[in-house]
Amino acid sequence: MIGLITACMASCSGFSAAAALKLEFAARMDDRPMAIGDSFDGADNGALSLSRLDFLISGLALQRGDGAWVEAPGNWVEFVSLGKGRLTPVPAEFPDGDYQKIRFRIGVDPRTDQQDPSAYSPSHPLHPDLCGLHWSWQGGYIYMAVEGTTSKPVNGGGGFSFHLAREGNAPMVELPLRISGSGTSNVRIAMDVPAILSGINFQRDGNSTHSRTGDPIPARMKEKLLNSFTLLSVKSGTTGTNAGPDRAAGVSPPEGTRPYQLRIAKHLPKVDLPADNPLTEEGVALGRRLFHEPRFSINNSVSCASCHQQATGFSDARKLSIGAEGHSGTRRSMPLVNLAWQKSFFWDGRAPTLREQVLMPIRDPHEMNEKPENVAKKLEADPVYQKAFRKAFGSAGVTDSRMALALEQFLLTKISQEARFDLALRKAGDLTESEKRGLQLFVAEHDPARGLRGADCFHCHGGMLFTNHEFHDNGLDLSKADIGRMAVTGSEADRGKFKTPSLRNVALRAPYMHDGRFATLEEVVEHYNSGVRRRPNLDPNLAKHPAEGLGLSDEEKSELVAFLRTLTDESFTTPSPSPQERHERP
Repeated sequence: MIGLITACMASCSGFSAAAALKLEFAARMDDRPMAIGDSFDGADNGALSLSRLDFLISGLALQRGDGAWVEAPGNWVEFVSLGKGRLTPVPAEFPDGDYQKIRFRIGVDPRTDQQDPSAYSPSHPLHPDLCGLHWSWQGGYIYMAVEGTTSKPVNGGGGFSFHLAREGNAPMVELPLRISGSGTSNVRIAMDVPAILSGINFQRDGNSTHSRTGDPIPARMKEKLLNSFTLLSVKSGTTGTNAGPDRAAGVSPPEGTRPYQLRIAKHLPKVDLPADNPLTEEGVALGRRLFHEPRFSINNSVSCASCHQQATGFSDARKLSIGAEGHSGTRRSMPLVNLAWQKSFFWDGRAPTLREQVLMPIRDPHEMNEKPENVAKKLEADPVYQKAFRKAFGSAGVTDSRMALALEQFLLTKISQEARFDLALRKAGDLTESEKRGLQLFVAEHDPARGLRGADCFHCHGGMLFTNHEFHDNGLDLSKADIGRMAVTGSEADRGKFKTPSLRNVALRAPYMHDGRFATLEEVVEHYNSGVRRRPNLDPNLAKHPAEGLGLSDEEKSELVAFLRTLTDESFTTPSPSPQERHERP
């Protein structure tokens, strides 16, 4: 497989004459396009299928003819992901001139590696939710993640997961390059990804690395990376960009409304709230009232709160939720927690925004079985709602789009950040010794070949939000009727993948999984300990484990559950009366 980095030198501001370097990736193998999920020859390791190729680039510089290096300004760093289609990083500026070399680091410098990730803005490449390459509680960044499956399992484990990280393991790549004068230049650089894994024999060396001291694989990967890049061409021209969807333009709050002060703890990542729907006291109050409104359903019997109860972490205690007309849903209700950080919604991610998500259960025949426009008509006939919508939006009118915006505002305020775990993190409390051992199991890799024993939970549930917001096949017995994420994408590679829920307040949210198949946390832990089913789409960080499982003792499993219970936030889950129960009037 070959990744093509296309760099453009184009005019931009910042110098009297300047150029901008843009990077664009196009996966190739044997001069053919290649996508995540395609197989390639791994020599002694059998056929390999790549499921993840993510890495950080920093230290971008060009060398003048006199040997002086010109660094990209502003501590330039970028995140590149083949699977996420992150192909065009933000341009880096250079002054016009004659250059003879280009260099860049795979990873970050030691100082950047140790900085607090919560300081970065949501759009910054080093924001942990954006790149997914931070080691969480262990500190530091993963410089490159190469994951996938192999046709020749190691000790029964059919996955591989190589994470290059730690100081001293960030190679600085240099390539000859000729750019003369001013104007625009396209620079194409090939990256041979199979070469990075060459020389690593999974049977002999192991099928994973965590870049710990004494592990020979990181040094081998670093050496291979230095020779994996090749300059293909330099020519005039420009390239397109892949900047992603435009962010909605900001708007001012409606006249007469008061800003809602959203408090977010410092240890949580920074969040990007919707600029076109600013939070106001009036909008949040309206959204809260709508959340408890039974007229959303066809027979005025079921509200959002019916299936998302505060006492159970804004989920419910059923395997499958029950709709307005007594029909069972196809999946259990997801917990509504820390939604401000999420980029997609539902177990299969079919809703790209929260305001789209809130209207879908109204239409669903298994849930409310009503039309949003009919709900708007019901509420428009109520003088109380007429007044509430006018106060929240600055003008009269009850519409389904306004309903969605108000619900979005309310749900964005549902932030859980005051669990015993958080108090201990701020040194305002402490965990028991059993809970501390459970935390260590939670964040520890499981790699018997390297003497590492852990539960390996953090790959999917790491960080202060306890989720990576991604979709994974976690080895459940699958129902033929529910193909998971594949129903949205149509890709066979997404069969059986479901969204990773946050573990905050997980002890209150039984039963568990998308279909509520596990009644207790103990059953969930035992699934990952010994019950994972092997399939082509199984997440590599589970597939790399031995076929017999993790082999956790009863005491270790109990300690892990004890830690999970420290994530209960009583201030978040203690029910308060609904507006109707308090006889409030907006």
